[in-house]
Amino acid sequence: MELKNKVQILDSDSNVYSIIEKITQCRDQEDPFYICDLSRIIWLYKNWKKFMPRVKIFYAIKCNDYKAVLETLAAIGVGFDCASKEEIRKIISLGVPPERIIFANPAKINSHIQYAAKTGVKVMTFDNESELYKVKKFHRAAELLLRIRYDDVSATFILGKKFGANPDIESWNLLRTAKSLDINVRGVAFHVGSNCKNHIIYRQAIAAAKKVFDMAEKFAYKFTILDIGGGYPGNSSESLEEIAKYVNQAIDEYFPDDTVQIIAEPGRYMVNTAFKLVTQINSKNIVNVDEQKIRMYYVDVSIYNSLISTIFHDHYDCKAVNNVGNKVYPSILWGATQDTNDRISPTYYYLPDSNIGDWLIFEETGSYSLSRCCGYNGFPVPNVCAVIKKNDWLMLKNQITNPSSLNNFELCEPMSSILEETIKSCTLTRYF
Repeated sequence: MELKNKVQILDSDSNVYSIIEKITQCRDQEDPFYICDLSRIIWLYKNWKKFMPRVKIFYAIKCNDYKAVLETLAAIGVGFDCASKEEIRKIISLGVPPERIIFANPAKINSHIQYAAKTGVKVMTFDNESELYKVKKFHRAAELLLRIRYDDVSATFILGKKFGANPDIESWNLLRTAKSLDINVRGVAFHVGSNCKNHIIYRQAIAAAKKVFDMAEKFAYKFTILDIGGGYPGNSSESLEEIAKYVNQAIDEYFPDDTVQIIAEPGRYMVNTAFKLVTQINSKNIVNVDEQKIRMYYVDVSIYNSLISTIFHDHYDCKAVNNVGNKVYPSILWGATQDTNDRISPTYYYLPDSNIGDWLIFEETGSYSLSRCCGYNGFPVPNVCAVIKKNDWLMLKNQITNPSSLNNFELCEPMSSILEETIKSCTLTRYF
């Protein structure tokens, strides 16, 4: 039986890197693959609760919709931020109740609104008048959050270019229209931008949201939900603690009443550091650039099937599995396709002298990789090997909020036992 849909349980002698080493040493193994560390995701969830205990996570599944990730998050009680009918269907199919889903797309397709109504998903965002008329027609039981615009201009992606109403004049007009249509508006949402850099912006945005809460009272609305969106750090070099300081201070000042539910929509934070991409060098060339010898390595992945976020200014740290500790040289990494734009990074990597068949690890590849990729030029999206520590697996089995959410998890023996039995004929398909 193949292990494609199974989760590997790590024994005390195994970790992510030891699994990578064992897989790459298998005879005839050449296909690239991801390692997904589900224990890391559980740790990130606990870390969030430590620093922002009042803020409930509604994970933005557009960031990474790998099934084992969604099942793990569903099992520990996380909510989900969905943007379409298909994303809602995917979460509902895991046994997640509709109360743990927010339809957080301010511009929704009519049939998707109807699907939300059919499945019982009520909470959704809006930022324009036309959405109010659509909701009135297709989902009378909806509970809306008014999405306001409050941008971090230093963010990687400024979402206010597309979504968000002005907190002052536009919000007033939208609340007036909603009241005239007898639509239930429950609160305010905002998103300061993806990969936020100016952390004090959260405090300022929460203050702006409080003004809209006060404004709503003039229309006899009593708001009970504040959605503080996404933008949280996804790299191991960044800490959630500084953002949490501003968020907690603002919540304490502007929303001390705990009857107001505070939610957030992290994506990158929850998954980026939980994934590593492992690929093999399939070709090598040495060229002269400005009187310097540059090593050019051609690998088995591309910006299209796994590293598309390179196009959007993300840089992936890369290290060699082989020749570790040797002298490093400036190197260019080219993707597997014939596209001349398929360069993994515009800057040099500094790697030890490597050869065809050697392996490389791209660290922190969990966000907007699997969910954005395609099989351009015939190179498929790499398979995923999901792993979890035994203690975390037992925690999921014994302490989960919703036991039915783990029905699709298939339990494996400890990885060491599998390797002991199959090492002589090991191929990637034995792991996936």
